Amino acid sequence: METRKPFSKDIILLQDIEAVVNEITTKLKKDVLVDFKRNGAVVGISGGIDSSACLALSVKAFGADKVLGIIMPEKDSSPDSEELALELAAKFGVRTVKEVITDALNGFRCYERRDEAVKRVFPEYDPKTYKMKIGVRQTGLYNNLPPLFILSIIDPEGNQKDSILHAKEYLQIVAASNFKQRSRMSILYYHAEALHYAVIGTPNKHEQEQGFFVKYGDGGADVMPIGNLYKTQVYQLARYLGVPEGILSRTPTTDTYSATQTQEEFFYQLPFELMDIYWYGFENGYSPDEVGAVMGETPERVEALFRNFERKRKTTEYLRMAPLRDYYSS
Repeated sequence: METRKPFSKDIILLQDIEAVVNEITTKLKKDVLVDFKRNGAVVGISGGIDSSACLALSVKAFGADKVLGIIMPEKDSSPDSEELALELAAKFGVRTVKEVITDALNGFRCYERRDEAVKRVFPEYDPKTYKMKIGVRQTGLYNNLPPLFILSIIDPEGNQKDSILHAKEYLQIVAASNFKQRSRMSILYYHAEALHYAVIGTPNKHEQEQGFFVKYGDGGADVMPIGNLYKTQVYQLARYLGVPEGILSRTPTTDTYSATQTQEEFFYQLPFELMDIYWYGFENGYSPDEVGAVMGETPERVEALFRNFERKRKTTEYLRMAPLRDYYSS
């Protein structure tokens, strides 16, 4: 019987990175080349750590000539994203295609629908001169309260105004913004089908299990090679595989709204370095006392954090579900 490891801050670190990379790339080759009978991989690259690690893994699995990197900016995208994506592709010798999706989003009335909801909160908001974002207020993390979403607008002089978002406006802004991820998914599948390649999904463990992805958007792919990896582990793999330092040192960002916003601010409420450790304790059955003793937290606050994790997992289960079809049996 295997003895459970004592809980520690280093418990999630990969001890044999080469073995992990070999395991992932071996499975990638089998899944894509043998089971799917596809000839290579398409990866959407954004200058983020997750997509960069997936591109590096794909190159190791299939070779650079069988991997296509797709860069898909729109008018709210940071210029840094494209620059880093190009640097990544050059480092690994991968061909890229740039697909600007702004016109497609205009066709879906993505920006118009989003801005309509923003103006109901801030009538003075002008999308031509103002920037906007939404985030989570840091109040419910340790007290088992549902998230409280905040809308922020920033005027041309840099002055920021915040307001609590009611459900109607929040849902409309998110629904409109999700056109971005779903448009990108369509682009990826166009190129994958034209080349007879597979689409490589880039979500990590936290995005999968906490529901930080768009159903049939960035959640739509053929394989998810880092779907069981914590963010810390993704960074380990990326560094081992030679991802450029500019990407390794970049703060994880949503790159969805016109104002700059981190993933922590928008969704997670914790830096990934801490969240990884707490989530490991949560999903592997360590007690709040064990975790709290290592992390310098009270058992009560750790227990509240675990309840928050469980709530996120339950409330986002719909996103992970495949279409239900068993409505009739003959």
